[in-house]
Amino acid sequence: MTETEPKLLLTKRRIWIIFSALIAGMLLASLDQTIVSTAMPTIVGDLGGVAHQAWITTAYLLATTIVMPIYGKFGDVLGRRKLFLIAIALFTLASVGCAVAGDFWTFVIFRAAQGLGGGGLMILSQAIIADIVPASERGKYLGPLGGIFGLAAVGGPLLGGFFVDHLSWHWAFYINIPIGIAAFAITYFALTLPSKKATKPLDIPGVVLLALATTSLIFFTDFGGDSAHGWSAPETWLWAAGLVIAAALFVLVESRASDPVIPLSLFRNPIFVNATSIGLVLGLGMFAALGFLPTFLQMSTGTSAAVSGMAMLPMMAGLMLTSITSGALITKTGRYKVFPILGTLITAGGMLAMTTLSADTPVWLLCVFLFVFGAGLGLIMQVVVLVVQNSVDPSMIGTATSTNNYFREVGGALGVAVFGTIFSTRLTENLTGIFAGAGASAQQAEQSAVSLSPNMLQQLPEPVRDAIVAAYADALAPVFWYLVPFMAIAFLLSLLLKQIPLSEVAGLVARGEAIGGDEAEELEARQRATTQTH
Repeated sequence: MTETEPKLLLTKRRIWIIFSALIAGMLLASLDQTIVSTAMPTIVGDLGGVAHQAWITTAYLLATTIVMPIYGKFGDVLGRRKLFLIAIALFTLASVGCAVAGDFWTFVIFRAAQGLGGGGLMILSQAIIADIVPASERGKYLGPLGGIFGLAAVGGPLLGGFFVDHLSWHWAFYINIPIGIAAFAITYFALTLPSKKATKPLDIPGVVLLALATTSLIFFTDFGGDSAHGWSAPETWLWAAGLVIAAALFVLVESRASDPVIPLSLFRNPIFVNATSIGLVLGLGMFAALGFLPTFLQMSTGTSAAVSGMAMLPMMAGLMLTSITSGALITKTGRYKVFPILGTLITAGGMLAMTTLSADTPVWLLCVFLFVFGAGLGLIMQVVVLVVQNSVDPSMIGTATSTNNYFREVGGALGVAVFGTIFSTRLTENLTGIFAGAGASAQQAEQSAVSLSPNMLQQLPEPVRDAIVAAYADALAPVFWYLVPFMAIAFLLSLLLKQIPLSEVAGLVARGEAIGGDEAEELEARQRATTQTH
């Protein structure tokens, strides 16, 4: 921003107009996730990818994770408006690709392309809120955002289920086209933010090495947990070597870069390190749990995609309730430390409850477990981001936000890859055994296990159907035992989180790019009066 350029006036009206653009972008990303989760069993059955279904989640997560630091850093350097528009366009175009994909791996590639846009929508919206609203008031803006996730949580499963039951799963992606166009239009006209020019060279070597390290990490965990390769396979350890080399080179490049994509100075900030560690551990448990519950629900209850999607609503209700309440209380009291402590305990309780899942677990009881699980998450997720943003210099808001999210997504990708593989491997073995026991040849049994969909399940004889439902429960419940210790670690980290005063100044104002508060209101009133007299 040049000295001669007039500063942006951050009036209350301007803040809410900008916020409306962010809400449109967030609705696009959050609605997609809830629609796809209910359509997933049908998609993998239709495209013949039951054994590889973890890849749909892993591909999206991997792409999201890689681009997060790029959006965060480049937003700080170049301004966030154009990047937000690019993210919406990418996400919408990739949705078209998912809808027309004719085979499983083409679908996975377009899901990864969606992740390239989704990562930007998530990071830039969080960073823009920090730009326009002081940390001390940010809690009350979490309410409308919570409302968007709630709307997506209700609308997504209903729409996803309706499409699967009455049209086809392809409509779960076609729906993104009108929403994406609307979000792009709202953002184009409503999102007025200063644009900047880079004063130092962009850290392209850092971006490339970070992408290589992240990709190596995901493939290492995927290959290790896959029965086709395993932890003893040489190709698995080649990925591990790639991770070590890329990570070492990344640290070396970042220590010498004039404007690094992830400045190493962030890791000398104890509050940032603590809050980001909580996010990483939370990601491990949260994404693994969320990735496989809708599939289990459809198979175990024999209900339609719509009903199984509705069963996830209690989790979103719990998350919204505690997210909005904690946001309001933080704005009122200025204190945040107690919420992650309570949140990690409640989430751990929800996970422990889910270790008891079986083929006989009634849906209402599972809804209670999910409500508790969501209530715990709502006390942690937004609070951790707020703490991180509040602990760094205003010029690094985007970088700090994206780095924090990056490590949470790394945790998520690791969780889905490792625990998803445990679930999928055990499930495929169980299903192959069931089909072989029902009289199928070894080859037929393997093929049936790979292409099983909820519709196919309903056409099988009752004894076989009951055995399959038991196989799903047997494969999933033990995964939660592996996740509980991570919540215990998150609890210990929450106890160590330091309480510091929340900033009273918005990021744009602190950086001298905008005028806020009463001064902005007065200047706008003066400008309006001048315009009217002329």
